[in-house]
Amino acid sequence: MAGPAFIAGAWQFGPGNLASAVQAGSEYSYSLIWVIAVSTIFMLVYADMSVRLGIRTPVSMISSVKDILGRRVGVSAGIGVFIITLCFSVGNAVGSGLGLSMVFGGSPIVWSAVCTVFVGLILLFRNVYRTVERVLLVIVALLAATFVFSAVIAQPDWFQAVHGLVPSIPPGGQLLVVALVGTNFSLNAAFFTSYGTHERKRTAAEYRQTTIADTIPGIVAPGIMTSLVIIVAAAVLGRQNTEATTLAGLAKIFEPIAGPIGSTIFALGLSGAAFSAMVANATAGGTMLSDALGKGPSPSTPTAKRTSAVILGFGLLITILFTKSPVQLIIFAQALTVLIAPFLGLLLFVMSSNRQLMGNLRNTWWKNIIGALGFLSILSLSGLLIYELLG
Repeated sequence: MAGPAFIAGAWQFGPGNLASAVQAGSEYSYSLIWVIAVSTIFMLVYADMSVRLGIRTPVSMISSVKDILGRRVGVSAGIGVFIITLCFSVGNAVGSGLGLSMVFGGSPIVWSAVCTVFVGLILLFRNVYRTVERVLLVIVALLAATFVFSAVIAQPDWFQAVHGLVPSIPPGGQLLVVALVGTNFSLNAAFFTSYGTHERKRTAAEYRQTTIADTIPGIVAPGIMTSLVIIVAAAVLGRQNTEATTLAGLAKIFEPIAGPIGSTIFALGLSGAAFSAMVANATAGGTMLSDALGKGPSPSTPTAKRTSAVILGFGLLITILFTKSPVQLIIFAQALTVLIAPFLGLLLFVMSSNRQLMGNLRNTWWKNIIGALGFLSILSLSGLLIYELLG
């Protein structure tokens, strides 16, 4: 039963997520772990909304949005997700190439090109969705083992890590909090879960089993892995009172503590996270823009494949043009996604509360409460980001 939620989790756990987590741990130690915990709860509720919509919508999420809320709203949703995927594509290209170059040597740009071509080949398969799903399930499992191992050998202060669940925002940490929420409470990834659920032809009778086997582990896993990255960064970089100014920074400083093997494992984790996010990002962006344009709601449609290729090409092009990609640039791009996220969250909230469409699978009272809190939080962060940019 596992699949759609793991794709959403792989999408949100990319290099931007890693970059934000590394900076959070190196600058503010364990104090921002609470952001990941709260974001994961919100993400779980919205992913659940999307799963139920995937079960109930006759054709697709955006098609139903067009029918109920109007064609312009549906098209805007598809274009909004497409813009987000373009922002994500740069970090995915940079991270995948950088991780592999750290392990095997050579130019990061060449490795980025290799990864981009490989993802492009996946998109040529007849049943794109099932191929992507199988690839990402394996990568997520390997990533989990990678970051658990990294956390153990970093020897962190676990008591302080637990204390980091107490909410607080350190001075100067506002933009980083926005980025952490933008990557972990990934409403675009939650939105796409309905498409995976529809592809797998889930039924109302399978909803409970899907929740236990897919939605909960698929969303909680990246939250745990992100928390482990913060813990590792706090233990490794915080202990040496240094910051990671590049994505390779943590892996290099990791070497004196864990040796070449530990550094290599973390570099493979970085590359794997970037590659899995690259696959999910291109697939989701292509699928939802194709659906918005009325060209079909499947990743296997010609329009979806062409759009996915554009997303991959854009990420590689920007990587080639700007060979130096500091962590702050990727974090800023991740933060910008919260400007579009409230719109997607509102659509999920309104559609999953629609009595006529959802029937007995519409939101319960407690899901409405958590959903409303999640929407207000992402809306507030959008306002905070605008204020920070204007300031």
